[in-house]
Amino acid sequence: MAMKRPSTLLSLPSPTRTFTCLQCRTLHRLHAPTLRAPRPTPFVPDVQTFLTLIGRDLSKHAAKIPSWEALFSLSGQQLRESGVEPARARRYLLWWRERFRNGITGIGGDLKEVKDGVAELRVVEVPSERLFDQTPTLTKSAGMRKMIINVPPTVALPPDPANPSAAEGQESEPAPVRATAPSPKIDSKSVLPVAGVKLVQANTIGGTGIEPIKGHQGVARLRVKEGLWEQRRGHKVDGGERRKAEVRYKRRAQERKAAR
Repeated sequence: MAMKRPSTLLSLPSPTRTFTCLQCRTLHRLHAPTLRAPRPTPFVPDVQTFLTLIGRDLSKHAAKIPSWEALFSLSGQQLRESGVEPARARRYLLWWRERFRNGITGIGGDLKEVKDGVAELRVVEVPSERLFDQTPTLTKSAGMRKMIINVPPTVALPPDPANPSAAEGQESEPAPVRATAPSPKIDSKSVLPVAGVKLVQANTIGGTGIEPIKGHQGVARLRVKEGLWEQRRGHKVDGGERRKAEVRYKRRAQERKAAR
């Protein structure tokens, strides 16, 4: 239920009432609680990585934000003075900033084992008490179910297609450190499933940005890349929502006129 304004305030003339409301808003901002910056995560350790993940070419503004604390404390006006343009880019950055502060991330935000911006995912079998998991199949054992988890890197990194210069001197085909088939069996209480990914065709990991490792069944890689978490902007069709009917009406009228 919305709070009603005091009757004494409503009885004031309109210009005075507007000025008083603006004063109240200013006082509320001055006494607003200071929000703490969330801790960096293994997948998002710094400002550059955060701006790269959310996309919309915001990574080019990384030098204008001096620290992680500044990223979560600068106001929209301060970002404008720092040169973060246009305004829709600042609004998008502030929107993603509050999402991250509240624990809302894109794919990979919950990963713990990350090295140089790359995380390894693996399909494993964990004990299950579900009735339909008690029967063995061609792809899993009896009483087990499959889960995708994040593990420390066990497969040599192949050349990064986005950075060809770093590929010099590396092997063209990575060599496995340990066997990947059948899926390892582990205790379900010691691991957590990775959010945002799914199991495809029994032993293949799928999801946004997932890179299967050739020659290693049930193993994939997630790499920090530009726009991995990006919320893409829509595009206007026929003038947008407000003018769509008007634009289409004029077009039909012009077509009828030309058909006479």
